[in-house]
Formats: sequence, C-alpha cells, structure tokens
Amino acid sequence: MTLFLILVIVAMVLGIIGAVAEGLFYLLVIGIVVFVAALVYLVLHIRRSGRHHRTLR
Repeated sequence: MTLFLILVIVAMVLGIIGAVAEGLFYLLVIGIVVFVAALVYLVLHIRRSGRHHRTLR
C-alpha cells in the first residue's frame, strides 16, 4: 500500500510541474501514466488480498 501512495504523490508532483512549467507538458503526460499505473497496482493488490486460500488439515 505504501507503493501506491508513493506513486500517487509522484504522479501529482509531475502533473503539477507539467501543468505549470512552460514547455514541460511531457511531465504532465508522465504524471498521468504513473497515476494510471498506481490505479492498476491498487486493483491488482485488492484482487490478490481478496483471495484467502485455506489449507486442509
């Protein structure tokens, strides 16, 4: 879960810099890609943690 938060923070910082700084539009695009990657990571993490394998004794 820490990785998700770090990815979201990085995406926000890159997005803000890309939107504010002139000529750095590519940082905004990279921020969007990182944010989407964070969402995909979160979905995969929730799916994996939802499965509980019980061992038979």
